[in-house]
Amino acid sequence: MINAGFVGLGFMAATHVKAYRQIPGVKIAAICNPSGRRLDGDLSDVTGNIGGTDAVKLDMNEVKAYRNYADLLADTSIDLIDVCTHTQSHLTYAMEALQAGKHVLCEKPLARTSKLAREIAEASARAKGFFMPAMCLRFWPEWSWLQKAIETKQFGKVLGARFRRVAEPPGWGQKHFFDGKQSGGALLDLHIHDVDFVQFCFGRPRSVFATGYSKFSGAVDHVVAQYEVESGASVHAEGGWAMTPGFGFNMSYTVNFENATADYDFSRSPDALKLFETGQAARTVKCEGPDGFVGELTHLLDAIRSGRPPSVVNVRDGVSAVEICEAEEESITTGKPIRLG
Repeated sequence: MINAGFVGLGFMAATHVKAYRQIPGVKIAAICNPSGRRLDGDLSDVTGNIGGTDAVKLDMNEVKAYRNYADLLADTSIDLIDVCTHTQSHLTYAMEALQAGKHVLCEKPLARTSKLAREIAEASARAKGFFMPAMCLRFWPEWSWLQKAIETKQFGKVLGARFRRVAEPPGWGQKHFFDGKQSGGALLDLHIHDVDFVQFCFGRPRSVFATGYSKFSGAVDHVVAQYEVESGASVHAEGGWAMTPGFGFNMSYTVNFENATADYDFSRSPDALKLFETGQAARTVKCEGPDGFVGELTHLLDAIRSGRPPSVVNVRDGVSAVEICEAEEESITTGKPIRLG
């Protein structure tokens, strides 16, 4: 049994709790929130943009509650720390957990800046425990299907790919999200998912050109980025949370291969993923398996049990995603394409 402890008890913590409950061999053993909120285990007031609406209430007869993070880290029964706090605190919580010898899952973005993200990477290289950034999109069934199709050239090479993730302003964590100096705006909180998936499928881009704007956070709240990738495919991604309230949330992609077009639209569920192949009737592709949250947690837990580091995503990927986002921000500011090393 792997014992997991949470720091931070907001939307992502509630989402991860639901995921852990679907995985055998792991126990939610402790929670920590320095603010003192929700230490009774009642997260029923937590809302977000994806996932079930069922309320989360922990049985506190089986879960320890800590207000002091050092006390959580001192608990020798805890194997894994799940960092679900605001972005600006990721560095401190992740570093201290690694120093305490714990395994660590850290929500995205890895840190507010790439410089800070590299500090986490350096610490993880020296640490006893494994570290994994929570880039759940790599594990989402329809995205995993797409990555494999690209990798195997099942439908020929990719000619063009478009990824889109847009939403109204978040209705939770507004004190943090609405301050772009803390959150990095939608660029770092929302768009980074597709940034990471682009590098997962096509490798780290050679350069990026982006346009975008701020609407309320003071940082980039909406971005459209065009990537120069090694294969020569035309790849771009749009992301933002600047839509008018009532719009909700949607994520989608359209990838044009030599011999097929794959089109995914979250709002079209249960027919979200459609495939159009040359000479065949259009069909819906059904991807089996749990959602990306269950997938990423299962991958980390399997790594811990096997003693082999996570392989689908690692700390270097988390650093690179922040670096690419920063290049996009620079491109928006300068109006020029930015080369990536």
